[in-house]
Amino acid sequence: MRPTLKCLSIAVAAMAASPGLAQEQVAEAIGTGMGMVIGLTIAIVVGAIVGWLASLIVKGSGSGLLTDILFGIGGSILASFLFPAIGLTFGGSPIAAILSPLLGAIILLLVIKLVRR
Repeated sequence: MRPTLKCLSIAVAAMAASPGLAQEQVAEAIGTGMGMVIGLTIAIVVGAIVGWLASLIVKGSGSGLLTDILFGIGGSILASFLFPAIGLTFGGSPIAAILSPLLGAIILLLVIKLVRR
């Protein structure tokens, strides 16, 4: 069962059990489900942009939408572990929010390019 449907089914069960608290629980369940959907959508969009930029820098052209999304998300995961481990910080600006995953995606693409040879 999808997380959103699971949250809604829990909310419906809570409404049947106790009508007084049910409205708060329904609002919380719907908010949780929408928060996950919005967070996933933002991760996909930012991953696509970062992956596309990294592909342009490394290869000279994009790698396709799905591949760019995977490179972007993988690069941001790599950057979130690698850069703090070596003591590299970019600050909290919006430019840093794109620069860090972009460098992670470039590193990921270069490693994949070396392994394929």
